[in-house]
Amino acid sequence: MKIIDAHQHLWDMELFSFSWCKTEPRLNHSFRMADYLEAIDGVGIEKSVHLEADVDEPFMLAETRYILNLAESPDNPLTGVVACGRPEKEGFGEYLDKISGYPALKGIRRVLHTQPDALGQGRTFIENVKSLGSRSLSFDICVLARQLPIAINLVKQCPEVTFVLDHCGNPPIKERLVEPWRAHLREIASYPNANCKISGLVTQADLTSWSADDLRPTIEHAIDCFGWNRVMFGSDWPVCTLASTLKRWVETLLFLTRAESEENRGKLFYENARRVYRLG
Repeated sequence: MKIIDAHQHLWDMELFSFSWCKTEPRLNHSFRMADYLEAIDGVGIEKSVHLEADVDEPFMLAETRYILNLAESPDNPLTGVVACGRPEKEGFGEYLDKISGYPALKGIRRVLHTQPDALGQGRTFIENVKSLGSRSLSFDICVLARQLPIAINLVKQCPEVTFVLDHCGNPPIKERLVEPWRAHLREIASYPNANCKISGLVTQADLTSWSADDLRPTIEHAIDCFGWNRVMFGSDWPVCTLASTLKRWVETLLFLTRAESEENRGKLFYENARRVYRLG
């Protein structure tokens, strides 16, 4: 199975600051490309998309350019970059101008699950996200399950923008609180400009004792809502290492989809990410 990892991170703490990592000691050190290459050895990942890792704002532009330059190196699978951004600010367009021109730039993400709910509902935020359509850039949505109505409104307000919902909307798998997440996921899937990333689920389950069966209902519901043409695999490495190796997560998803056609599995693991992120 050829695989595109549509959701991987890197952070180098000798170059930039990531204050949020201080809350999780197991992530509070550098994860560089060499570490990622070791993690994917033998897995079948041919290309990857780097998702911004919420670098501290003073380092935002420098870290974005660093990752974009890394994507131009032929010695790694990094092919696309979803860069950090602050759509809530008036200078968002000027910031985009500073990072435009890099072939690997495919989209923007603003982490919302750590922010006040009002941030993703402001008029400036919505208008700036809407402007991504004219730049042929997508927007990754990272919200808590209870914030899915914010995501739904954003997708509805910006019909010309391609959206990717990270981590299936972060359902509380461990707590088995399926509603209103199930209903909200179906609602956001009703918009044709929304896609769903099958990622980040192992860290929503019990970190030490999760099983494939714990993840199955979430994955099946996401695929049922979005269909095989709008779902894509993501490792969420290295965050996934809190609960799983990258290889185990890939093997789990392969196992859970083993009864599906090769065509559908190819869409999940490769084709949809290639198309949505325009990877060539």
